[in-house]
Amino acid sequence: MAAIASTPRMRCLYIFNRDGVCLHYHVWLRPLTTLSPHQDQKLMFGLLFSLKSFTAKMDPVGGNKGNLGAPNLPGQGCSFHSFRTNTYKLSFMESPSGIKLILITDPRMGDLRDALKYIYSNIYVEYVVKNPLYTPGQPFKCELFNATLDQYVKTLQ
Repeated sequence: MAAIASTPRMRCLYIFNRDGVCLHYHVWLRPLTTLSPHQDQKLMFGLLFSLKSFTAKMDPVGGNKGNLGAPNLPGQGCSFHSFRTNTYKLSFMESPSGIKLILITDPRMGDLRDALKYIYSNIYVEYVVKNPLYTPGQPFKCELFNATLDQYVKTLQ
């Protein structure tokens, strides 16, 4: 039981812009790495794009379905927030500006929508967007962002 409690429940965080560029990739626990980081990020964005398109297409109350695979505007149509497998949980949030946050965690984690909103508004916006040295839409490395993120996710464990 002590071994389970000491295992980090957070696995990794991806931040993508609306064009699919991975702005940031942060890893806490990744025991098996079979892909390069670039391949992993492309695969994750492709999965995300497909799931968003699929859920919009399957929306029972939405009017115009459009084409499967066609991008939707942020907040448009049906959306998904998470899915769970036997080994991990993927939680997702998209900001009105099209920034996508994906948090991979232990499958036993609860609803993380509020945590993703907090990471976006109180960590990403504060330490990245408001940084005068940051070029919008470009990948970033920011030690203060990472340190604050690490400290916050410890409260979610």
